[in-house]
Amino acid sequence: MSVNMDPETLAAVQLNLTPGLGPRLQTLLLDRFGSAQAIFAASGQDLLAVQGIGPKVSAAISSRRNLEEAQQECAKANEHGISILPKNSSHYPRMLTETCDTPPVLYVNGTLIESDTLAVAIVGSRHCTHYGRTQATILAGALARAGIVVVSGLARGIDAAAHRGALDAGGRTIAVCAPGLLKMYPPEHKDLAREIINQGALVSESPLERGPQKGLFPQRNRIIAGLSLGTIIVEAGLRSGSLHTARHSIEQGREVFAVPGRIDSAASEGTHNLIRDGAQLIRNASDVIEALGPLVKPVQSTPETTVHTPRELNLNEQERLVLNLIDASPTPIDQVLVNADMPPSRVLSTLTVLEMKRLVRRLPGSCIERTHG
Repeated sequence: MSVNMDPETLAAVQLNLTPGLGPRLQTLLLDRFGSAQAIFAASGQDLLAVQGIGPKVSAAISSRRNLEEAQQECAKANEHGISILPKNSSHYPRMLTETCDTPPVLYVNGTLIESDTLAVAIVGSRHCTHYGRTQATILAGALARAGIVVVSGLARGIDAAAHRGALDAGGRTIAVCAPGLLKMYPPEHKDLAREIINQGALVSESPLERGPQKGLFPQRNRIIAGLSLGTIIVEAGLRSGSLHTARHSIEQGREVFAVPGRIDSAASEGTHNLIRDGAQLIRNASDVIEALGPLVKPVQSTPETTVHTPRELNLNEQERLVLNLIDASPTPIDQVLVNADMPPSRVLSTLTVLEMKRLVRRLPGSCIERTHG
C-alpha cells in the first residue's frame, strides 16, 4: 500500500512533526483552514486566532513552511516499508474517520484491508493473571477463526495474549502503537510485531522516531476503540489504562464488553465495575458476535461472503448459503427454494432458524427479506 507524497500529504506530515501540536490542535487547525497546506500558508495572526495556538506554536508552524522535515520523514518511511496515510486517503480506515480527534496522518507497517472494519478490540492489564491471559488468548483465537480482526495495543499482558491468540488461529490482528513505528515498545515484542506485520498491521499516529512517552499511551487508546466495533476488557484493575479505552468506546457509540473474573480478584475490580455500570458480560466469542450491531455498509469478509451484520459470522455453511439467496428487498420463498441446491424441507427449516436469529423477516405474500438489525 503505497502513498503518493503529494503536497497536501507532505504538509499533513509536517504538521504532525511540529512541536506542540497534538491531534486535538491539529484537528482545530484543519477545521479552521481546511487543509494542511492552508495552515502553513496562513499568517501568524490568523494562526493565533485559533483556540489553543499561542505565539510559540504559531512560530513553530511558520518556521516549517518549506516542509523539509516532512520530506525526510517520508523518505525514511519508504526506506522501512512504512506507509503514511493522510485522513483523505482511500486506504485510511473508515471506522477511524467516524471518531473524534481522528489522527490527521496514520503510519502503517503491514496492510489494512476492507474487512478490517469487522474488528473487535481486546485490552486489559499489563500485570494480568494466568486466568486473564488464558481468556484473552481463547477469545482472540475464537474471534479470529470467525473472521473478526483483533485490535490491541501491543502492550505486555492481555494485549500480547490477544495478538498471539489471533495469530495462532491464522487470523488478522492490528496493533496500535503509542510511540513511532521505528521505536518498538516494549522492546521484547519485536518478534511479535514482525508476525503482526505479516498477518495484519502495526499502526501509529506518532512520527517514526518518537519514543515511548507516558501521555502517548492513553492518547492511543482512542484509536484502538476507533478501529473497532466494540471493545472487550479482560482484567482491569481500578486504575487500569484499559478503562480509558472502554470510555472512548462508549463516547464513540461502540459496544463495551467485559470478561468477569473472581469476585475477590483485585485484577478484575475495574472490569466488575464496568459490568455493574452496564457493560455486557461475555463468556465466549459467540456472545460478542451476537451482541454487535449492524455494519454501516456490508463488508466482503471472503471472496464468497458479504457480511451485513457480525451475527452472520456465527452461521454454519448451510445457513450462510440460504441467507445469501435472500435480498434486502422482498424475495419470494419459492425463488429461494428453486435456487438452493438442497431439499425444500431443509431450506424451509433453515429459513426458520434464520428467522429465529433475526437475520430474515417473513412478509405477506410468501416472501422473505434480509434484515440488517
